[in-house]
Amino acid sequence: MRRLMVAVLVAAAAGPVSAAAQVRDPRLRALDAYVEKTRVEWRAPAVGVAVVVRDSVVFAKGYGVLEAGKPAKADQNTIFAIGSSSKAFTTAALAMLVDEGKLGWDDRAAERVPGWQLADPWVTREVTIKDLVTHRIGLDRADRIWGGTDFSRDQILERQRHIDRIASFRYQFGYNNHMFLVAGRAIENASGKTWDDFIRERIFQPLGMARASSSTKPLAGMSNVATPHNWIGDSVVAVPWHNLDNMAPAGSINASAREMGEWLRLQLGRGVYRGRRLISEAAMKEMHSPQTVIPIERWYASLSPVNHQMVPGTKFFMYGMGWFLQDYKGRYLVHHGGSIDGMRALVAMAPDEQIGIVVLTNQNPSNVDEAVAFKFFDLYFGGATRDWSRVMLDSMSAVRGRMRAAERAAEAARVAGTSPTLAIGKYAGVYADSAYGELEVNEESGKLTVKMGTYGGPADHWNFDTFRVQWNDGSRSRSFLTFRIGANGVPTAVVAPGLPELRRKP
Repeated sequence: MRRLMVAVLVAAAAGPVSAAAQVRDPRLRALDAYVEKTRVEWRAPAVGVAVVVRDSVVFAKGYGVLEAGKPAKADQNTIFAIGSSSKAFTTAALAMLVDEGKLGWDDRAAERVPGWQLADPWVTREVTIKDLVTHRIGLDRADRIWGGTDFSRDQILERQRHIDRIASFRYQFGYNNHMFLVAGRAIENASGKTWDDFIRERIFQPLGMARASSSTKPLAGMSNVATPHNWIGDSVVAVPWHNLDNMAPAGSINASAREMGEWLRLQLGRGVYRGRRLISEAAMKEMHSPQTVIPIERWYASLSPVNHQMVPGTKFFMYGMGWFLQDYKGRYLVHHGGSIDGMRALVAMAPDEQIGIVVLTNQNPSNVDEAVAFKFFDLYFGGATRDWSRVMLDSMSAVRGRMRAAERAAEAARVAGTSPTLAIGKYAGVYADSAYGELEVNEESGKLTVKMGTYGGPADHWNFDTFRVQWNDGSRSRSFLTFRIGANGVPTAVVAPGLPELRRKP
């Protein structure tokens, strides 16, 4: 292993990881074969992987093709979206400002972001910078406010005061992207730079991440970019890139596996990269330390099909600052995944063992990333192992089975032979909520169509005053809209899953 480290250190300093260096370790040979096996089993078009041991990228490789049905191959420099793995970049930026004395973890967020507020004045006053990045505010996720809308960052920050509270402040873990947008604005106010410029100048550039970006906009002029793919029914279908500019600090970064390997080097180096300290060791320790407890029974299983029953021996699951924390085989793991339309990512490491892995894929939903990561840890930790891909495929099949059963149950519960209470055109109008914005309902040739943000689609009658919408959101999802009819025979509101009641505008 010592000879391997010396050889790879030279290769890493020179640029791309050499094939010779990669094949010397039998664990890497086994991982290489397993990645391709997993990719094929999941029908993932492309996968990018990088492995870091101590201060060296000892393995970096791409698999498959950039787009299903096309010949262009993926490699270690292929660009993927990393989704919520971006959150750790935001906390790293905060840490840099804390080190410089421009911010404090315990500073009140409302003082660092003047004018920002939540529905509860007391919570608004008490939220700290640390609270913003530890998922314990107690708000509804409210992702529909930013996902599939053209609201700007300023508009989203303004609308956060209308988000419903679902738990007491600091009472329990509750994953929330919105608060990372607030953290991003705190970074801007403290540094005088946009979040995007700060990330580029203080992280991307020092780490040599020249092709990384914080927006999808540059991708149109770049080569070697993976195309996103969604599972739609039993097919893997190419879909457009999802622009996340309005929620960028929570999940907008795009990068290659090779570049993300450099990010892992900084993490495993406890803030030091190529001999230069970018983040203090104290700040690194704070980000990698438990801040919020996640009850395994309630939350772990809801975050991923890879629940505690699939990870034998796991005793705890927690959140640090931009990182999930758990134990596996007696080791302390630090990791964060990312999931956005057509893309999945996972950055995972065992800091005490000085090893880590990045897995990126252009397929969603998928567990290729987790299957490969846990195989990697098994190879390096030793002991019992399993075919993680097969376990997770079985779990995904079970999830799909439950979804199909739910669809059948909905069909069975449908009351046949009913008609809408009103003439179709009477349902047309604008229905709105202070946080989520407007849902437009229009009548076209005797049928309803709806539009909310950048998504829309036809709404076919289901039963009574309920209609089913086929959304043009890339995943071809469907949902129900139920109209509430007032005493005067005019629709007063619309109710839909995942949204508050939307009131009809005059």
